[in-house]
Parts: sequence; structure tokens; C-alpha cells
Amino acid sequence: MFLALDIGNTNITVGLFDMKKKKVLSNPLKVWRMSTVKERTSDEYAAILLNTFFYSGYDAKKIGNVAVASVVSSLNVVFEDLVKKYFNKKVFFVNHKNCGGLVFAVGNPEEVGADRIADVVAAYSTYGGDCIVIDFGTATTFDCIDSKGRYMGGSIAPGPAISAQSLSLKTAQLPQVEIKKPSKVIGTTTVECIQAGLYFGYIGFVKELILRIKKEIKVKHIIATGGLARLMSNEISAIEIILPNLTLEGIRIVWEKHNGRLLR
Repeated sequence: MFLALDIGNTNITVGLFDMKKKKVLSNPLKVWRMSTVKERTSDEYAAILLNTFFYSGYDAKKIGNVAVASVVSSLNVVFEDLVKKYFNKKVFFVNHKNCGGLVFAVGNPEEVGADRIADVVAAYSTYGGDCIVIDFGTATTFDCIDSKGRYMGGSIAPGPAISAQSLSLKTAQLPQVEIKKPSKVIGTTTVECIQAGLYFGYIGFVKELILRIKKEIKVKHIIATGGLARLMSNEISAIEIILPNLTLEGIRIVWEKHNGRLLR
């Protein structure tokens, strides 16, 4: 089996893929999520992973390869140690050098997050380019790849959860709220008012960036991924595709390309 890890600032998404004749099959068998805690040791993360495998009915000893896309650099050595100690493997890290042949049309490729690289590689492999990938995570990222497979750059903004947290931390009387779609834009309680502002305000923000990106490049497909993708995309008709596991698929594809066994 093949293990893909997407290490984000809020959550770590774990994807377990099946293998056939030494090739990794698309679509993960199972996806898990655990909180990102920078202070955890490799042994603590291993305990969570191994218990998850066990109670889900999978044998961790059958893991043949492990690939990681991480935006939390302090955890790279933690998972490198984990993979070596518990799987007896060397971990593969997605980065601007190990990117499956992605061409960068940006000034500083080393600044592009591994998750963003995985997203556009998966989008191009599936849809052939001219894509916008919107990843609704801790940050909301917009990434663009053209028909020639060139990564054109994009935009980054705080995600809704960060905005909600900032309101709670920086204002004395405003509470932390759940990110959800309210029934109306005019709230009658403080919580409803915050939820309306966050949700509908964010919808407007995303629509505006899509319109402006379309003025700069050719766009055929707009793809949403990330934890809040379904919630936010329901109000945005321009988003035609929702792929929750896009980043994991991108990690798989990058690893396959790097190892010379691309399935597609």
C-alpha cells in the first residue's frame, strides 16, 4: 500500500492507497484527518497512525512507500523519523524540485507550498490545464495552471476559520463561532451576524477573485478542494468541480512521476 500525508497548519490528512503490480491506484481506500500539533513527537504521531490503521482494519506493515506534502517545516523531521522508525522506509517530500516535471512560470518556485504543487499537478493530470484550483483550508489559495502545464501563480488569503478566530481574539465581546451557512444575511444575534458576515462575505470575495483571474488567463475548469470546499462552493456557480482528495491525488501523481511509473 501507498501512504500519502498532507501536513497542513490545522490538520494532517492521511490517504491510504492500494497498489497493484507495484503501481499505486487512484482514489484512496481510506482518508483520515488528525490535528496538527507541532509539539508532538514522532512516537506520538506514530501511535495515532498505527491505532487508526488497526481499528480501520488495515495492516500498517503492508505500507510500501510514503510521500508527504508539508507546509509545516518543523514537522518534516518528525515524520521523516516516524517513517524510518515505524515503516523502515525513506519518506518522499513533494517540493519545487521533486514536483513531477511541473514547469514554474513564477519568480520563486521554492516559495510555492507543497500542497499547492500537488493541487495543480493533480488538476493538470485530470483536466489538462487552464484550471483554477481553490483550496479552502487554513488559508484560501487560488492556483492557476495553463494548458501547457505551467504553474502561473495565484492568490493567498486568510481562510474563514482564521477570520473567525481573529474576530474573537481581537474584540472583547465577539465570540468564536462555527463556520456555517446562515439562513439569512441579516442576523438577529451576535453569532448569526458573525456567521453571515463570514460566510456571505467570503462568497463575495471568492467570486470577485475568480472574475479577476478570468480576465488575466484562460480558464476552462474551476476546482475546489479543502475542508470547507463543499460548504463554500454551494453558493458559487463558477465552481463546477469539488474534489476533497485532490491534494492526496497530487501527492500520489508526483510520487509516481518521480519514480517513473505514472499511471495516466
